[in-house]
Amino acid sequence: MKIALLVAPEGVEQVELTDPWKAVQAAGDVPSLVSTEQGSVQAFHHLDRADTFPVDAVAGETDVAEYGALILPGGVANPDALRMDERAVAFVRSFFDAGKPVAAICHAPWTLIEADVLQGRTLTSWPSLRTDIRNAGGTWVDEPVHICRAGRSVLITSRKPDDLGDFTTAFTKEFAMAAI
Repeated sequence: MKIALLVAPEGVEQVELTDPWKAVQAAGDVPSLVSTEQGSVQAFHHLDRADTFPVDAVAGETDVAEYGALILPGGVANPDALRMDERAVAFVRSFFDAGKPVAAICHAPWTLIEADVLQGRTLTSWPSLRTDIRNAGGTWVDEPVHICRAGRSVLITSRKPDDLGDFTTAFTKEFAMAAI
């Protein structure tokens, strides 16, 4: 199964991209880096520049039908940029409309808020998003990982890089169940 990882051209927290990427590969699936521009994305280690990664597809120019699931890595700047891009927001919303699983970590739920998909859902995130999630109709919980089965699709969320082990275990299991 092909899994989309959606990131902005700059600002993704590198470990929140690379650990899920490796987990997707280890599960026998194919990761695909989707961004809002062609070329490459600049990752960060918190505030310091890290590696760059080649973009496989551009949101708005790729069909959600090509993918079995979506992963939204965090970093503060990454989801802030994505939520300002209409094509990225529509790309995210279309996974929910199609009933496909979505996984998001750290600050990534900002993009979910903009996609207006949190009403009636329970999720976790970096703690500073708690009020934003509540204002968007979601319920925020402080857990390493939370799986919400409200609506047509499964939403798997996690708080921070320290929770990546729990996060990758949870989403690979959910993605495998969705592929059946």
